[in-house]
Amino acid sequence: MRGLLKWKSVGHAGTLDPAATGLLIVLFGDATRRATEFSSLPKEYCGTIRLGMETATDDLEGEIIAEAPVACDESAIRTALAKLTGDIEQVPPAYSAVKVAGKRSYKLARAGRAVELPARRVSLYHFDLIGYRAPELEFRVQCSAGTYIRSVARDLGRDLGCGGTLAALRRTAIGPYRVEQALDLSEIQRRRAEFAAS
Repeated sequence: MRGLLKWKSVGHAGTLDPAATGLLIVLFGDATRRATEFSSLPKEYCGTIRLGMETATDDLEGEIIAEAPVACDESAIRTALAKLTGDIEQVPPAYSAVKVAGKRSYKLARAGRAVELPARRVSLYHFDLIGYRAPELEFRVQCSAGTYIRSVARDLGRDLGCGGTLAALRRTAIGPYRVEQALDLSEIQRRRAEFAAS
């Protein structure tokens, strides 16, 4: 974005996991000073959780560390979703950007060091089941800033007794800003070229 739009000062308000898609707020110039304001807004995600397995990274990018048969029905899933709705204590994934003694947790985990992160309080305002075809369930969640959806997938699977990991994730909203209003990089490039040619 910096090279494309020729802005010296460019920042963003909250990262996405490498395998995730969706909305990212990009800030330019003096607006970069407002990054904390935007990153602290609540988020909305849609995604897929695969039951019956746990991975080292709590998503499909990591090594499988446990597997179990999936025997739950929609009723059990809805009960488990309700348990995770509201204010909860959540342990971030070991493979996350949380700092431990000044170092990123994921760097320690990749080096083979055991990482124990303290639980933090987060809020899931809505956690809805969109569809279920074992072993995968589709969900929509609205949550506070700082919530790890990979941890939500892991904890849901544990509550159901079969394990769970995040299979797909898309951020659909940040506060009042929705992904439907956003421009992808190809559209920004097209508009930039049209502007340069005019």
